[in-house]
Amino acid sequence: MASEHTAKAFDSDLQDLTRLVSEMGGLAERLIVDSVDALVRRDVALGQKVVATDAEVDKLQRVIEERAVLTIARRQPMAVDLREIVGAMRVATDLERIGDLAKNIGKRVAALESDFHPLKLIRGLEHMTDLVQSQVKTVLDAYAAHDLPAAMTVWKGDEEVDAICTSLFRELLTYMMEDPRNISFCIHLMFCAKNIERIGDHATNIAETVFYMIEGQQITDKRPKGDMTSFATTIPGN
Repeated sequence: MASEHTAKAFDSDLQDLTRLVSEMGGLAERLIVDSVDALVRRDVALGQKVVATDAEVDKLQRVIEERAVLTIARRQPMAVDLREIVGAMRVATDLERIGDLAKNIGKRVAALESDFHPLKLIRGLEHMTDLVQSQVKTVLDAYAAHDLPAAMTVWKGDEEVDAICTSLFRELLTYMMEDPRNISFCIHLMFCAKNIERIGDHATNIAETVFYMIEGQQITDKRPKGDMTSFATTIPGN
């Protein structure tokens, strides 16, 4: 009976961790959408809201880590169950970074003072964001459902995000060379595009965590990456 009680208690702890990760994931998804929406509409108030909401994401990460450590100490789980707990902590870490990257975009909204607002660039950024947000949603659903094929679809899709980012960078460079007055706006947009591309990298990290949880080992294949220009890869994310 004691063993059965322990198993039920551990299942309850795991469900609690999964629920917290799901809550954190929902917040992170919202921050991705809101940060770019604020950028496109020059909505400073929404940008500030993104910055403020990131603190909630950080708080959830701390709660998840504390619960995970407590569960390990109390339950002393076997290897397969330990992977579930480690997986929750890994996913929470990636979600915390996604929140930070969205916050970086939110902070830049107030700096976009230029009247220059090319529709082609904005639509490219929105398309890239839609793709990355979809990847984040898919991989979080895969994590919750232990759906390895869905996670691997996200892992293989990172190359497409890189290709869009590279194309966007080339467009931005063209606009900057055509008119120096566009430089400030384009630099801000470059930082934002690079942050979105990095959010895609964190979705790929989560896919690798799902693989680890299910298979009990790391992915040995080389991560698929697009042909990023050397200039693009040197742009910092914050």
